[in-house]
Amino acid sequence: MTSTTLPFTKMQAQGNDFVILNGLTDDIPDCTESFVRTITERRYGIGCDQLLILEPSEQADAHMRIFNSDASLAYNCGNGLRCVGALLITQLQKDSVSIALDDRVVTAKKTEHGIAVDMGTAHISHQTDAHVNVEIGNPHSVFFEAVESFPEDRNIEIVTGQIADHVYIDIVERGAGRTRACGSGACATAAAIWHIEGHTRPQIIEMPGGTVRVSGDIENLVLEGDVNTVFTGLYTIAS
Repeated sequence: MTSTTLPFTKMQAQGNDFVILNGLTDDIPDCTESFVRTITERRYGIGCDQLLILEPSEQADAHMRIFNSDASLAYNCGNGLRCVGALLITQLQKDSVSIALDDRVVTAKKTEHGIAVDMGTAHISHQTDAHVNVEIGNPHSVFFEAVESFPEDRNIEIVTGQIADHVYIDIVERGAGRTRACGSGACATAAAIWHIEGHTRPQIIEMPGGTVRVSGDIENLVLEGDVNTVFTGLYTIAS
C-alpha cells in the first residue's frame, strides 16, 4: 500500500468549522463520497462541518466548492467564505479578494471586526405565519414559531429570541445536522426579519458558537465577524 500527503488548513468561524483544500497551490484528489465522508469525520478524519475546495477561476481570485459532512453538495456558505477570504487575503497579499460560487461572485475584506463578505442577494420565496423561506444560493427556512414540521431538504434557522436588533437562533444544516453557526443562515434570518418588519437595519445574530453582524439590505447582504485558523497539517491518503 502506498500513500500520499495532502496539505490542509482547518479554520472556524463562531464554531462552524471547515477543512480547506487549496487547489490553487496543491493537486486535489477526486472528491468521492468516501473521501469526503472520511476527511470530515471527527474520529477517523480531520473533522469538520463542511469541506471547502479552492480551484482556479477566470472570474475571481478562486472558485469554492462546498461539501457537507455527508458528502452532499452545498451552494453557499457565509462562514466558509469568510474563512477562505482570510486565507486568500494572506496568501495573495491583497486587501480584498473575490470568490466565485456557482451562482454568484462575492468579495471578502478585512475589517476591524474580522472578515466581512458581500453575500449578494437574498430572495423571499414563501411565507407562512410560522416561517419565511429565503434563498441565498442555498435554501433556508427561518422559523419564528415551532408549530410546523421542519423540512429536511432545507437549512433551518429557529429564532429563539429577539431583543431589538439582537437575534438569537439555533441551526440545523441540511447535510451537516446541528451546527454551532451558519453564516448564510444568519443572513437568511436577517432577510426574513427585514421582510416581516418592512424596514432594513443591521442585525446582531447570536448563534450557539458566537455572534456575527449582518448589514446592507436584501439586495446585497454583508456578513461580518471573526474567523480563526485552528491548525494546518498534512492529511495522509492511502492508495
